[in-house]
Amino acid sequence: MSNNTILPDGENLRRALRWISEKGSHSLPVIEEASIRFDLSPADASFLIRHFAEAKKAESGGADPS
Repeated sequence: MSNNTILPDGENLRRALRWISEKGSHSLPVIEEASIRFDLSPADASFLIRHFAEAKKAESGGADPS
């Protein structure tokens, strides 16, 4: 979702996080859609994938045994 206004660094990522939360699903297809919709960089998209994968692991009690 590119627009002609200049946004502060990280604003698209914040908007994507808000949108994903409103969707109520943190699945990979939803994250991919947010990445496209909010024109996220590859680094920001990877962050979202890691963030939600770690959150899912923590919710399921799948702590790393190391």
